[in-house]
Amino acid sequence: MATIRELAEWVGLEIPSALDATEIVRVSGLNEAAADAVVFAVDADALESASKSGAGVILANTKLKQQTADPRMLWVADARYAFAVVAQRLAGKGFVAGIHATAVIGKDVGIGEGSYVGPGVVLGDGVRLGKDCNLSARVTICPLTVLGDRVLVQAGAVLGSTGFGYARSPETGEYVLFPQQGRLVVEDDVEIGANTTIDRGALGETRIGRGTKIDNLVHIGHNCMIGRNVVIAAQTGISGSSVVEDGAVLGGQVGIGEHATVGEGVILGGGAGVLSGKKMRGKGEVFWGRPARPLKEYLRDLARLRKPADRD
Repeated sequence: MATIRELAEWVGLEIPSALDATEIVRVSGLNEAAADAVVFAVDADALESASKSGAGVILANTKLKQQTADPRMLWVADARYAFAVVAQRLAGKGFVAGIHATAVIGKDVGIGEGSYVGPGVVLGDGVRLGKDCNLSARVTICPLTVLGDRVLVQAGAVLGSTGFGYARSPETGEYVLFPQQGRLVVEDDVEIGANTTIDRGALGETRIGRGTKIDNLVHIGHNCMIGRNVVIAAQTGISGSSVVEDGAVLGGQVGIGEHATVGEGVILGGGAGVLSGKKMRGKGEVFWGRPARPLKEYLRDLARLRKPADRD
């Protein structure tokens, strides 16, 4: 439960006096809204529907301010984001700290205050968890992996596993595992989806930057450096020693070759492929296709393929 004063503070606003007496206990869709709920509107149609709802408070984009004088409005720059902030604050942590009886804890493991270790979780020797981490069922954290504060790991994920790196004999063609003795570091406020796997470094480290969000069924290879506030959608694969810089967005089923670089703020559309050693640069630039190229170029090439061949 939150007072409107608290809610307004969460989204960086001064409290409207008309709402002083209102208390909010939940977020809601428009059809389920009641006086104890907050809803949001990002366009004129949504604003009209929200105004007709029974919601106690409406978060709405400032650009719509001239379209209504409804006293329930809290005007914000981005109503969807503000709604998410309010939802998170109302929900709290969403789990109770503790270690499930079926969890397996190795030697010299450190578990921060307020963290939850779920059923069947395995923490290898020397693992470190920060404060308020949430490890769901059957998560495996391999030895010497370090997690910061407020890290969320969904069911079945494997963190710090042995990387896929081999040396090949030029005489016999035999493959021998290259040393995989580095570590994995996951910084604060990272979220990792179900059945995602992240390899430790070979001789150095693999690192996932603060605030990065990783979907289900993603694989990140050894020695990769993933920046801060990166978003990686499902079924993406990132080969070893690649770099994804701050604020990049990777769509579903993106494939990145080894030693590649995805620059700050670059957006890779679903299914895009980045060749080994390639550097993709341009903040806010959208790349698509296999191999990935600027969106306009990709669409132009696609149009050429669809154009009927000239006849003699």
